[in-house]
Amino acid sequence: MQHTTVTYDGSFDGFLTTVFEIYERRLSHVIIKSELQFESELFGIHEHIITDDNKSKRVFDGLKKRIGAKGCSILYYSFLSELIGIENTMLSVIAYTFKSQKNIISDYSNPDVLQLSKVVKKVGREKHRMEAFVRFQQTKDNIYFANIEPDFNVLPLIKSHFTKRYADQKWIIYDLKRKYGLFYNLESTEIITIDFNLNHSKKDWFTNDERTYETLWKDYFESTNIEERINTKLHVRHVPKRYWKYLSEKQP
Repeated sequence: MQHTTVTYDGSFDGFLTTVFEIYERRLSHVIIKSELQFESELFGIHEHIITDDNKSKRVFDGLKKRIGAKGCSILYYSFLSELIGIENTMLSVIAYTFKSQKNIISDYSNPDVLQLSKVVKKVGREKHRMEAFVRFQQTKDNIYFANIEPDFNVLPLIKSHFTKRYADQKWIIYDLKRKYGLFYNLESTEIITIDFNLNHSKKDWFTNDERTYETLWKDYFESTNIEERINTKLHVRHVPKRYWKYLSEKQP
């Protein structure tokens, strides 16, 4: 049977608007894709859904009544995983939600609910690691800057943590992979995009004090490491190698 591919703008509100339209128009055999992932198909029907905040809110409010704040959080974390096809797994869980008379978000006998629970754990781990491993460097504009490239789109999840922890200084955390960042200006934290070249030498961006601090931190790390007691396997388990690029003490 011919399917309909429905695309949206890649935002969570766009996804919820798409869910609204699927139910409102009683669409069946639907595949949801972000417009960033969509490639024209020879066969099948394609429709693009325009994000509508009112429709998005109606779906979100309906879900919150049935699966609570925890359930909505699970859907949001799953969405931020950006895994191929995750929208369709979420749609199945949403359909199960609206069919059931009870809260199904912990019904792991359902394969789609179980799948989302596994995805959420992975996203949650990435969130906590970013909160632990982000290292700021002071720029010549007196803004503390950190760049990250997480596996999942966790910037929205770490916003609150860094806003509370570093409320006395201006800072930017920039996701190089997704080309957007968070900027805290001492009053609020906003989403930004920057058109700049990070391949410049550090001396073009950062203060001399910052480079001195990085050297001191590396020296301290090396002096406290007793070679005979190094447990490489345990160390890599707690600090996977893909996070070493964020740590001053790991730089050559």
